Amino acid sequence: MYCKCGSVDIAVQVFERMNRRDLNSWNTMILGFAMHGEVEAAFRCFNQMVSKRVMPDSITFVGILSACNHRGLVDEGRSYFDKMVSEYKIRPVLEHYGCLVDLLARAGCIDKALDVVSNMPMTPDAAIWRSLLDGCCKKNADIEFSEEVARKIMESEGSDTSGVYVLLSRVYATANRWDEAEINGVFHEFFAGDTSHLHTREIYEFLDVIEKRLKAAGYVPDLSHASTVDELDNGKRQSLKLHSERLAIAYGLLKLKPGTPLRIFKNLRICSDCHNVTKLISEVFNVEIIVRDRVRFHHFRNGSCTCKDYW
Repeated sequence: MYCKCGSVDIAVQVFERMNRRDLNSWNTMILGFAMHGEVEAAFRCFNQMVSKRVMPDSITFVGILSACNHRGLVDEGRSYFDKMVSEYKIRPVLEHYGCLVDLLARAGCIDKALDVVSNMPMTPDAAIWRSLLDGCCKKNADIEFSEEVARKIMESEGSDTSGVYVLLSRVYATANRWDEAEINGVFHEFFAGDTSHLHTREIYEFLDVIEKRLKAAGYVPDLSHASTVDELDNGKRQSLKLHSERLAIAYGLLKLKPGTPLRIFKNLRICSDCHNVTKLISEVFNVEIIVRDRVRFHHFRNGSCTCKDYW
């Protein structure tokens, strides 16, 4: 519970106070560290578990591979995958292959990721194809290949195609970005360019304040993540400013007491420009911002993020 709500430090306290830790306890902690990008802590937890003669299982290696994925540790990830098979005799399942494919694709090793997909003993699901598409978009792979991977996702039985078009946003347009922020026990939902919130006027006025302070701190927008339908630079800057997480951050800064962490939940990976902006906001406004995107937590403090700019 504490890991999933962003309070990994409290989760560690609970874990360390347990009189007896079973395999499920260790796995939960490893997965929690992985989710928060605490890779070294996940590795230490794994080593401690093994040293106490608790045998890892399939779920353990999902956690370890996820940890490698969140830091882009390709060699370590492949090593743990091989160790799982050769040393612990655990047969890889779709989730393990998914972690490995995502790790390789996001690191730009598209050909190696495709090799893994080709040699899998089972049919790849939509999640694996989505990992490939995500990697293709990040590494500017050719459009035809990206669209072919997108078709694979949409052909997968039961797959949700809404996220596919968002991943292809560099080709078409950015859309359907949702975030949630909680103020005084209430969740507030925002989407890109939202004007439906009760405090819309205040939010947009404060966005201008934020933008001025960021510019004074040296912020230069990354226009590659603006909607491609905005042809002029001013239009692209406006598009970036209205990304849903920025609306949520503006509202949180307006309504939360100073010193209160701001928590935002997204259903997509945060774009690099919003990531840079959030780092800068955490420093300029002296606020801790915790963002949970589609796959992990980002903890922004004092101008830096726990993901070390790899996500």
